[in-house]
Amino acid sequence: MRSDDDGDPSAGLPEGAFDGRHAFEARLRSAFAAAAQQQWPEFVWSDPDFVDWPLGERSVIDALQGWASAGRQLVLVAQRFDVAEREHARFVHWRRMWSHIIDCRVCSGPGMPQVPSAIWTPSWFLHRIDVDRVRGVCGRSPESRRAVRERIDECLRHAKSGFPASTLGL
Repeated sequence: MRSDDDGDPSAGLPEGAFDGRHAFEARLRSAFAAAAQQQWPEFVWSDPDFVDWPLGERSVIDALQGWASAGRQLVLVAQRFDVAEREHARFVHWRRMWSHIIDCRVCSGPGMPQVPSAIWTPSWFLHRIDVDRVRGVCGRSPESRRAVRERIDECLRHAKSGFPASTLGL
């Protein structure tokens, strides 16, 4: 970790390669905590299904609660949200409370781009390049951050609304 840039919203966040589920989860937790501490205005998450993100943990929800307020925006893009709905009950409940600042999009189907496993912020990124082996990279590199955002944006261009905060029965 580097923390040599005072005032940089990404200072103190991990940089470089990671390998393994524990390393991936630790970096996600660091990002959630930093979002709360530094009050990031924009946060973008992308993953095929968010199944192995620690979104059901109380500490993660506490961090997200500390981050959430007026003027914030969280965008989630996935191929499917059904797994997240089943596996991350705490997150689903939190998402319902904060639906006005959360935009969930689904990008799936024939000819659609592959949804990357990533986090993007204006100053930091995480990209899980190999989902099966849980390997990736994170950091502040503007070029890498831009490349991750371009992949996410390509998915968002084809995405439709998904993961509703509530379901109304008829």
